[in-house]
Amino acid sequence: MPEILNKLDYWSDRITDRLMRRLPGPRIHIPTSRPIVSFTFDDVPDTALTNGAHILENHGVRGTFYIAGSLEGQVEPKRTLISRDGCRALAQQGHEIGCHTFSHTKVSHMGNRKLTDDLRQNKDYLDAIDPRDDRRNFAYPYNAGSLWGRGIFQKNFQTCRSGGERINRGSVNPVFLSGVEIRQPESHALGLTSWIDTLIAEPGWLIFFTHDIAAQPTDFGCTPETFERLVAYTLERGCMVLPVKDALDQFSAGRPLS
Repeated sequence: MPEILNKLDYWSDRITDRLMRRLPGPRIHIPTSRPIVSFTFDDVPDTALTNGAHILENHGVRGTFYIAGSLEGQVEPKRTLISRDGCRALAQQGHEIGCHTFSHTKVSHMGNRKLTDDLRQNKDYLDAIDPRDDRRNFAYPYNAGSLWGRGIFQKNFQTCRSGGERINRGSVNPVFLSGVEIRQPESHALGLTSWIDTLIAEPGWLIFFTHDIAAQPTDFGCTPETFERLVAYTLERGCMVLPVKDALDQFSAGRPLS
């Protein structure tokens, strides 16, 4: 893509981000009685299963994994994407299987008809692995939403997560939840414990997202040692760690967060 188009795309994403957070629409209320953290994975490289899920399970908690069906088993220079059997293993081990676009295309680059077809294709792919009657949760590829497609997302998903580097507090738009990225450099990833401290001081819902958990991670992941430290620190500080769907169950039921 020519540089000028890249810049236009960047600013379009920034404007959409601001508008999506401010436009009238559905809202969910995030209680502030106890800090909640969700660990989520985008694209889902195979190391998110072999290392990331394993670390969560060792601590007695589970995560949310956003799958793009077209990436199944794809081999890239620094990562291999999860297989169908790997997705099935995640579901069997109690993790939440969430949805990306099937093609892993940015949603703003698709018209509503193409977007609807793409999401239906990914739903069929995921339902064959992990049958579900209720709506799944979604994460925007590249953390970029679509103003024109927001009605499609409201209809098809419980929530949609973007980026934004912020904690969800109070009344929030479920179609544009905020997330905090676990990424390189490793010093940055290790420093994310400061977000936990901020959450303790003013409770809400912190959604971490990352990609691979590997000894030599991509720019969008971290090492197993760093991920282990983040999970352990979160629990040591008294946060409740839940997959996205379980956090939503707590909010909607109005149950005490204990």
